[in-house]
Amino acid sequence: MHSSDSEFVVREDKSAYETDTPVLYSVAEGIASVTLNRPAFNNAQNSQMTYALDAALRRAVDDDTVKVIVLRGAGRHFSAGHDIGTPGRDIDKSFPRAHLWWDHTNKPGGEQLYAREQEVYLGMCRRWRELPKPTIAMVQGACVAGGLMLAWVCDLIVASDDAFFQDPVVRMGIPGVEYFAHPYELNPRIAKEFLFCGERMSAERAYQMGMLNRVVPRAELENATYAMAANIARQPRMGLALTKQAINHVEDLQGKRSAMDAAFAWHHFAHAHNELLSGDKLGGFDAKGMAQANKQAAAAAGEGA
Repeated sequence: MHSSDSEFVVREDKSAYETDTPVLYSVAEGIASVTLNRPAFNNAQNSQMTYALDAALRRAVDDDTVKVIVLRGAGRHFSAGHDIGTPGRDIDKSFPRAHLWWDHTNKPGGEQLYAREQEVYLGMCRRWRELPKPTIAMVQGACVAGGLMLAWVCDLIVASDDAFFQDPVVRMGIPGVEYFAHPYELNPRIAKEFLFCGERMSAERAYQMGMLNRVVPRAELENATYAMAANIARQPRMGLALTKQAINHVEDLQGKRSAMDAAFAWHHFAHAHNELLSGDKLGGFDAKGMAQANKQAAAAAGEGA
């Protein structure tokens, strides 16, 4: 017997937003600044922010005066990752979609999260990686889990010397975040360490691994980033677009896109496995639980050092 769509129950959206402007946008001297604007929650990414970010990047692409895009975060941290625990968590809310996947909110079982994450995680990140203008991530403080995804889709990353990078979601039984670029941003053995241990990677080590273009003192971060952007903005638009397309193509020939498709499938097997075992797709972890586990792991690592 087959279920009809009418039998699916739409989940109630209980989100409460603290701001109507989760992303800020401005343009000056050929450089668009796109700013994640949930500093009270360390720029945790809910769907409200994700769709606002997509709209801001589309705006920058459509503006012929914009040559370069700087992606940055308001407040102390670039981004603490995907929103798994703020009042604005809106996983059960529908948005006008950027891709052709169907609405997830009334879908049963694993289909609900699979459709949503094809849209707002893997799909959006691929869309942003491929936009035809150079992008620079300006990273300070935490760049954790989903924050890595936003930095990694950018062509260049400039970080402050107090920035740190971390993907602790293996603790949830999940093989890393959905935009699985780890073995491309780091060499495979370091990527395994990064995921298996779930520890923070300093900006200096991330630079040594080739993940970052430059590391500068926190006080110099903005000037260094915008100086680089201004230098790029002097190049012809089409030359920049074709160069970006050529290098992205090389990565895809090396298997980046197909590797991500496989990792995304394993990621969603993990969600389904978690739900069967614990009744929760995230293995029982929320933002508070992850933060507590992080502190415990850091303390244990310190004791063993």
